Amino acid sequence: MLAYILRRLALIPLTLFGIITLNFLIVQVAPGGPVERVLAQVRGLDPGGMTGISGGGGDTARVATSSSNSAYRGAQGLDPEFVKAIERQFGFDKPAHERYMLMMKNYIAFDLGESFYRTIDVGDLIIEKMPVSISLGLWSTLIIYIVSIPMGIAKAVRDGSRFDIGTSYIIVIGYAVPSFMFAILLIVLFSGGSYLNWFPLRGLTSENWEQLSFAGKIYDYFWHLTLPVLAMVIGGFASLTMLTKNSFMDEINKQYVLTAKAKGLTQRRVLYGHVFRNAMLIVIAAFPATLVGMLFTGSLLIEVIFSLDGLGLLGYQAIIDRDYPVIFGTLYVFSIVGLLLNLISDLAYHVIDPRIDFEARAT
Repeated sequence: MLAYILRRLALIPLTLFGIITLNFLIVQVAPGGPVERVLAQVRGLDPGGMTGISGGGGDTARVATSSSNSAYRGAQGLDPEFVKAIERQFGFDKPAHERYMLMMKNYIAFDLGESFYRTIDVGDLIIEKMPVSISLGLWSTLIIYIVSIPMGIAKAVRDGSRFDIGTSYIIVIGYAVPSFMFAILLIVLFSGGSYLNWFPLRGLTSENWEQLSFAGKIYDYFWHLTLPVLAMVIGGFASLTMLTKNSFMDEINKQYVLTAKAKGLTQRRVLYGHVFRNAMLIVIAAFPATLVGMLFTGSLLIEVIFSLDGLGLLGYQAIIDRDYPVIFGTLYVFSIVGLLLNLISDLAYHVIDPRIDFEARAT
């Protein structure tokens, strides 16, 4: 198994290279880059989005009345020297292959560069936003699995019973109601919207968090997390419960289960001694995608609604602003985390069912 782990770890840099290269090529043909946005903003054509431009070259007074020869449509009527200064500021005065090689060289040293508009290192920016996303993603995923797996098993064992039918209504609601709609409902009901005012509306901690005792800090942390985590759990809970039920139902109807029952084994022994290992494989396979989704993508609207400044909101804003260092930096981190979680998922396969030997299959 050790050889398999080492091979998988050796493949991570190659996979990262492919991901970054493909996305770099896509960005090169995508319209509306940062230079075009700044030039359009200077001409009053793009009033939204960016909060400022870092570095020099921001003298917007250098506007000429004649049309320039620049390749940018938004540069018409601007001084060509001003356009070149903007290009230098964003690093677009170099050809694409030089920018690509420089970026890859920096990424090997885990230097993610500096944001175009925030005058802060991308690595520091990601670390700054990470606690919010980890809090939302980790607790949401943990609660989803703790609730969904036992309920899915219970539904499979009691298929067609009142319990199965009753919980199915809850699952249908979980499927039908988007997380952000459920978040709004929770705010209206429990956060001073129209009824109760039990939970805070914004932020991960209170303003006086530093002055609280250790126990007070823990309470305050979970007090702020309750509503956003509950809103994120609803959608994932429904999907995983049905996945668990269907997986167990498929195994329960197989011949080896009927044989075990015919030998006189109790239902509990059959379920947890034979069925559990096989049925849980597909559930474990969904863990990396669930966690990564909760960490980086599923929390976007939740972060907006509850004013939580995390990685989901950071990545979305970077795409809107064409902040390429932040886009590629977050992509780089997301990819590493996803690849490592996939490896952990394979190891969990082996722990649950030792008969699965990835090293033997590789040979």
